[in-house]
Amino acid sequence: MESPFLSILALVAVVLLVAVTGGVGYLTLADWRDRRLRENEKRETKRSTPKRK
Repeated sequence: MESPFLSILALVAVVLLVAVTGGVGYLTLADWRDRRLRENEKRETKRSTPKRK
């Protein structure tokens, strides 16, 4: 017979695993999006800056 404590502990571990995995996924997506925006801004700045002689 399995004790209720172990069942609760296993459930908490699974919930924490899902939460941490989701957080890592969110941070990865946010970093990718921010990096893409910075690269686009850099390209736009290069195009709009007049060249000096």
